[in-house]
Amino acid sequence: VQLQASGGGLALAGGSLRLSCAASKSILAFNTLGWYRQAPGKQRELVAVFTNSGTHNYADSVKGRFTISRDNRNTVHLQMNRLKPEDTAVYYCHVDKPTLLDNDHYVALGDSFWGQGTLVTVSS
Repeated sequence: VQLQASGGGLALAGGSLRLSCAASKSILAFNTLGWYRQAPGKQRELVAVFTNSGTHNYADSVKGRFTISRDNRNTVHLQMNRLKPEDTAVYYCHVDKPTLLDNDHYVALGDSFWGQGTLVTVSS
């Protein structure tokens, strides 16, 4: 499955951006599905994910400001409000162990997949 992230750009502190991730195939099930980010010189970190138990996990640093949502089986969004300069990073969508609908067949994959990343820059 291919993941295409979009929606990054430049925002002022306090502003908002909405990221979208489009999957090339319908994702019926997964272990986790969501967003990670990597700031310059730092390790990649979890931002917000859906879990297979139906819950959301958010990084403490984004709780109350970011919201993950899903339109359908192909698209997941990250609404980012009250942005801070420390939110500056490349944002990646990710799915772990997806089950896909491919030409009317269920395909369970044991791998982890990353999108190409979209850059978010927040200026003060």
